[in-house]
Amino acid sequence: LRKVVLYIRNAEYNPRRFPGCVVRLREPRVTCLIFSTGKMVCTGGRSEEQNNLGARKCARVLQKLGFPVLFINFRIQNVVALVDLKFPIRLEGLLLANEQMAQYEPEIFPGLVYRIVNPKLVFIIFVNGKVVITGAKSVELIYEAFTKVYPVLRNFRKLS
Repeated sequence: LRKVVLYIRNAEYNPRRFPGCVVRLREPRVTCLIFSTGKMVCTGGRSEEQNNLGARKCARVLQKLGFPVLFINFRIQNVVALVDLKFPIRLEGLLLANEQMAQYEPEIFPGLVYRIVNPKLVFIIFVNGKVVITGAKSVELIYEAFTKVYPVLRNFRKLS
């Protein structure tokens, strides 16, 4: 990893802070995390194609440096979505009505963590109506989960 950071622009490696080498690409705008095990994680792309292209570009650069890199087993591990409901949410009410699925401790974190089982995803819901959905393996799962949770969120719409 030390050799990688010497020859690649936009690469950082500080093993005391993080065990991988961080490579930031401009086009596509993704971040590749390269580990000494040979694994690479590509994050930040707006689509599967962007992450795939970023990982391929990074692998190609490593090949040009003389590393025996093979591009195999590319898969999406986590899709994250951001949603603006366009209306505020009564988080305390949502928590009281869904105690088994929700956690909310505003002194520690301002968002309510709402876990659903099928599909197994996490919604982080904020008072202003912004929602982060994480844990999906595909965009389709995000849509499926959101259509299930949206009616619940509408019931806790804060009326001004």
